Amino acid sequence: MNPLKIPKRMTTALVNSLTAGVVPRIGLEHIAVGRRPEVEAILRDMDNIAEGGAAFKLITGKFGSGKSFLLQIIRNYAMDRDFVVADADLSPERRLVGTKGQGLATYRELMSHLSTRTRPDGGALEIILQKWIMTLQQAVMQEKGCGPDSPELGEEVEQRIYAVASEMRGLVHGFDFAKVLASYWNGHKLADDALKQDSLRWLRGEFSTRTEARKALGVGVIIDDDNWYDYMKLWAEFTGAIGYKGLLLFIDEGVNLYKITNSISRQSNYEKLLTMFNDTMQGKAERLGIFVGGTPQFVEDHRRGLFSYEALRSRLVAGRYAGAGLNNFTGPIIALDMLSHEEILILLQKLRDIHALHYGYEARLTQEQLVHFMEEAVNRLGADELLTAREVVRDFMDLLHTLNQHPDMSFEKLVGERTPRPAEAGQNELDGFLAEFDL
Repeated sequence: MNPLKIPKRMTTALVNSLTAGVVPRIGLEHIAVGRRPEVEAILRDMDNIAEGGAAFKLITGKFGSGKSFLLQIIRNYAMDRDFVVADADLSPERRLVGTKGQGLATYRELMSHLSTRTRPDGGALEIILQKWIMTLQQAVMQEKGCGPDSPELGEEVEQRIYAVASEMRGLVHGFDFAKVLASYWNGHKLADDALKQDSLRWLRGEFSTRTEARKALGVGVIIDDDNWYDYMKLWAEFTGAIGYKGLLLFIDEGVNLYKITNSISRQSNYEKLLTMFNDTMQGKAERLGIFVGGTPQFVEDHRRGLFSYEALRSRLVAGRYAGAGLNNFTGPIIALDMLSHEEILILLQKLRDIHALHYGYEARLTQEQLVHFMEEAVNRLGADELLTAREVVRDFMDLLHTLNQHPDMSFEKLVGERTPRPAEAGQNELDGFLAEFDL
């Protein structure tokens, strides 16, 4: 009998995502292996952010090394700890800076993916504002002893909303941000859905002209390519002020900045990244965490990577005593190694059991068969360093599906009988791996 107790919705997400070679949004804790030092380092950053600090981390690793997986599992941990989170993948259409609205497109993507523990799949903007107003109303009713229809309730809530908003006014663009928050409150109070929706549109960066914003809300600015990051800092402070721990941004596929062919445009994006780094490191941002995923080439290439921008290179390059193989998880870069063979084997065990639970059958693959599958993967790819978790997982899910759908098929027919092989590329290390399991 399968001892796992995982909801069907979760096993469905895991099986479907892993079959397609993408990172699941939920259920990651059931397939997580390794990465404990990296996760612990980022959790320490979260503790600092919750106390009013800020953090910036570059998560680097080769394709298939687990960057996106780590970012996703940290995102889930953060929501469980009452952070607001937002994530976006960079692309040719989404950058940090652009002449065709690419920076604003990134802001809009982050805002559409704004998530909390009670709204983990994005679209949490209005939920956050409604929760804020409800919390204020309940606090006033308890403290003042007034009922929901009391005129005193509305007046006191309004004062408290303006008190939070006034704290924003001292920040860059804080005055207009506060004014739109107040407009949302007025729309809520007067049951004016049009005013509420205009406020939400402005906060999501959906107004295209200042004239339109001034007519709808009486504010003379809009969120655009140049200022969107300033508003992210405002969101971080606002979330902290209304009871959340802070705001964490997860920006993946940083390699798309490396791929920008125009050197001036590429440097402009690196300059924005430098601003983010400096703000978080120097205390210019509060309750904000920024986590960027990318390949080692994106960071270390001296011609087009981050290291081509001297101000970034000098801040990110490893110190004199960061010896080879000695990872420093407290620095600005967390470099991910590939999962070890032992860790991948543990992952295969988890996937075997989850697949069996999802489709309602008794898991049949033995430990020896899992190791044989690993052996075949190493020999097929020809070199250890090419053995990525993503490739192994996709092949393994394909194997599990085939065995389940074709009962007449056996593992040995699909993978082959296990026979002794001469030492070759990747084999010596695998022999040691097999010996550890007495197989």
